[in-house]
Amino acid sequence: MFSYQKRLLYPVYVEKKNEKLARSLLEHIGGKDGEFTAFTRHMYQCLHVTNPYIRDLLGMMASEELAHMEIIAAAVRKLGLADLPLANSGQESWNMEYVEKSTDINEMLKINEEAEIRAKRLYLRHLTLTEDTSLRKMLQFLVNREEVHQRLLKKSGVLVAQKANNEQFSTLIHEYKMSLRVMK
Repeated sequence: MFSYQKRLLYPVYVEKKNEKLARSLLEHIGGKDGEFTAFTRHMYQCLHVTNPYIRDLLGMMASEELAHMEIIAAAVRKLGLADLPLANSGQESWNMEYVEKSTDINEMLKINEEAEIRAKRLYLRHLTLTEDTSLRKMLQFLVNREEVHQRLLKKSGVLVAQKANNEQFSTLIHEYKMSLRVMK
């Protein structure tokens, strides 16, 4: 499922070092609404979802969350923070309690949708903390990706509620893959 590529999903450029911002961005790595939490939640849910389309969607999103974490880590390093703990901005270590463990598909999708909203808000907050044009573009890219995830999770919930057929669910996968093609 996973394959490592040397190239980041989005290039990271930083105009000047800013260790305070770097520490704040750690929230995206090891915080409750961070990328590692999202990755872990999606992977856990993949083990419990019987719908193959939603399982695939969650798996692809999990993979992308790791890519987001890598982007943030690169930015944190370039901003001047060499130590990258799996911790939030308050230096509290990441823990499994951050991951909601529901196995009900409706609840899972709702939890994920809400988590994407929180992650987007966190990125938007960090956008206000910098005037660095390149960094702002990177953060806006991540905001846009959270919006894509949120939209597809909401659509998944609607399809589950409607007891949609396989063809309708397959559009989720197609839409997700097309959203990635736009980035290239």
